[in-house]
Amino acid sequence: MASNISLLPRAATSPRPPGQAQRLRRALGPLTVLLAWQAASYLGWVSPRVLAAPSTVVSTGWQLLSTGELQNHLLVSLDRVTRGLGIGVAVGLSLAVPAGLFRLCEDLLDPPLQMLRTLPVLALVPLFILWFGIGEMPKIALVALGTLFPVYLNTYAGIRSIDNKLIEAASTMGLGRLGLITHVILPGALPQALVGLRYSLGVAWLILVVSEQINATAGIGYMMTNAREFLRTDIIVVGLVVYSLLGLGTDALVRVVERKVLSWRVAFAGR
Repeated sequence: MASNISLLPRAATSPRPPGQAQRLRRALGPLTVLLAWQAASYLGWVSPRVLAAPSTVVSTGWQLLSTGELQNHLLVSLDRVTRGLGIGVAVGLSLAVPAGLFRLCEDLLDPPLQMLRTLPVLALVPLFILWFGIGEMPKIALVALGTLFPVYLNTYAGIRSIDNKLIEAASTMGLGRLGLITHVILPGALPQALVGLRYSLGVAWLILVVSEQINATAGIGYMMTNAREFLRTDIIVVGLVVYSLLGLGTDALVRVVERKVLSWRVAFAGR
């Protein structure tokens, strides 16, 4: 009997921080790509005008860092994405919570939001320029609009996915409507809302790449556009690497927050 029990899968546990072995496995894929890329450039299979070698990209990146140019562009991009993301997340949450909690709000809010969601955000660039001019506002507005919908959809779905049995059990224990919302519904929807935040972070960086090409004078996107005029593929790749690292870093930050605020949740953590 004991031997049969030992063969059963272990109980699901909450997500654990990645160990050293897991970090090495995750780094293996990118390292293989870099080595293959460097070898192809060294052997002349890839022209420097088409794609600069990783060694050239690293050298250019160090040069941009030493002059302070990369840091200046990075601070401008971070400011834009932070303001746009803050607006988008705040509006998305303020719309998703009432739409998820009340059918009347759902009937009023969900149809126009679903219509807006189907519009390609980047196709609105000319209209945003007419509305907000060519300064910082259209760039921030594009990021805000693009990040609104992942937060709204996931938070709304999280609220509506709460098991009715939990609502009934909490009601029998004497919780009123406000108590149900604050102690059962919103905590239960939090995991899905954080998934929406992770999606929004990815969307924010994607939109920022394009929005920073709208009459910008600073920012990572402007740096890449300026490099394109001089066929500097090394600077373009540096910008792409910066964007990817920013996306990876912000996603990792949200995952850390997930482990902290969802420590109460026992979930499958992978084998």
